[in-house]
Amino acid sequence: MKLFSTRFISGAALAMALSVGPAAFARTPVDQLVIGTSLAQVLSLDPQQGTEVKTQEILANTYDRLVQFSGEEGYAIRPQLAESWEVDDTGITFHLRDATFASGNPVTAADVVFSLTRLIMLDQSAAANFKNVGYTPETIADLVSAPDDKTFRIEMTDSVIPESLLYRLAGGTASVVDSAVVKEHVSNNDYGNAWLRTNTAGSGPYVLRRWTPNDVVLLEANEQYWDGAPAMRRVIMRHAPESQAARLMLERGDIDVANALTAPDVLTFTDKEGFSIDEVKTGGYYVLSMNAGREPLSNPLVREAIAYGIDYQGIADTILGPYGRPRNVPVPEDFEGAIDNPDWSFQPERARELLAEAGYADGFDLTLKTIAQTPRVDMATAIQASLADIGINVSIQQGNGSDIVASHRARDFDLLIPQTGAFMPTALGSIDNFVTNPDNALEANNAGNFVWRSAWDIPELNAMRNEANGERDDARRLELLRQMQEMFIAQKPAVLPMFERFEPIVISDRVHGYEGHPWSLTRLDDVTKTED
Repeated sequence: MKLFSTRFISGAALAMALSVGPAAFARTPVDQLVIGTSLAQVLSLDPQQGTEVKTQEILANTYDRLVQFSGEEGYAIRPQLAESWEVDDTGITFHLRDATFASGNPVTAADVVFSLTRLIMLDQSAAANFKNVGYTPETIADLVSAPDDKTFRIEMTDSVIPESLLYRLAGGTASVVDSAVVKEHVSNNDYGNAWLRTNTAGSGPYVLRRWTPNDVVLLEANEQYWDGAPAMRRVIMRHAPESQAARLMLERGDIDVANALTAPDVLTFTDKEGFSIDEVKTGGYYVLSMNAGREPLSNPLVREAIAYGIDYQGIADTILGPYGRPRNVPVPEDFEGAIDNPDWSFQPERARELLAEAGYADGFDLTLKTIAQTPRVDMATAIQASLADIGINVSIQQGNGSDIVASHRARDFDLLIPQTGAFMPTALGSIDNFVTNPDNALEANNAGNFVWRSAWDIPELNAMRNEANGERDDARRLELLRQMQEMFIAQKPAVLPMFERFEPIVISDRVHGYEGHPWSLTRLDDVTKTED
């Protein structure tokens, strides 16, 4: 298994192409890429705000970062806007290439400083991976600088090693924005957020021409792109949440790529002539978040009972398929330093014993919230059935991305099914979401922190996590990571990993050079298409 994966048409014509139903679509043009996906979670296109999975592919193609990584090079960090860099004892110095934004403005080191400062000062969940290693509104001005137009410098804190800082800078939230354009659109000291939520100001191979929520995203080639204009002059992302409809559209050539199919529909393309399946390993998880700030979920015995009350293998076999595999440790089993899985298989008798020990022999009622999206809805129904066997009556509340994400960030839930990623393809990168919570107080309002949302107070784990993040000795860091996994299991987590998360993508054989990215930062500038 792979470590992570293996000119405008007229306005009237465009409106017709995007408004008619699927049956009216012809075979997609050779110079256009059409992707069938779910746009339900695309809430903002501001790169220093939008963190949702499907948002990232849009941002990956309208913006550049200093550095990047992909599976083609074994996930090593590679140049993007930075041609080269040097690491010393206290920081990293980057040397920028000659590049321009879509506006025609040159990309400068001052733009990089502006972008990273903006990320931190907006102080939204997108900044979490930087804030939790010491890049805060109070410190950022002293940690980033531009000695000249082509030189950018970032100082390291005591809580970050060079490797993990480079991977953070490769993330979508570290995209470099055109500071001159953004400053023109600042309103009420919002750092240009209101404007940038629905517009782009990047240097990427594409520019945003249209975004209609839950309908369509239209990207047009940036003919002045510093690495050459992309072969696809247009990319259309169509909202196709109904899996069977998307499958039929792919089969008849109405779309070229489908990345929101149900597991059964994905599997219909196995060994099917004219198609391939890219099973992208994200390093992240499907998680059952339990609100430890509410009774009875504050009780570790109850959380352990729930862990024993889920039929992981049954869900994997009947629902997930290519979307994941059972795993209750927040480090994928094939990552260096991963420990063995605990015996949290479906054991209803053991679960009922734990509930009785906790004082809940007669069970109780809970609500489970989930985004109405594959495969989480079916997963929620299966969890509901499993927990009913141990006396927990679960009602399911479905919602769109904005509703469910808002509930999660506000601690307004009993149970909730989110998904995580890994900020770098290592044990340290995958476990970070599960062991970071520097201040559990409600007043901290740390909604960007995954554990904080579940009100799970873990000072010992957080301290060990801080030590591991700053440890430059590889052997010592691996030992700390093993200890963290053991401690995580022992504390009966309120953020329960259930399944390693994969992103299966079905691709027409007409498409060449499309490779799914573990963070959904799939670049499309090298994608080509053939007629047959």
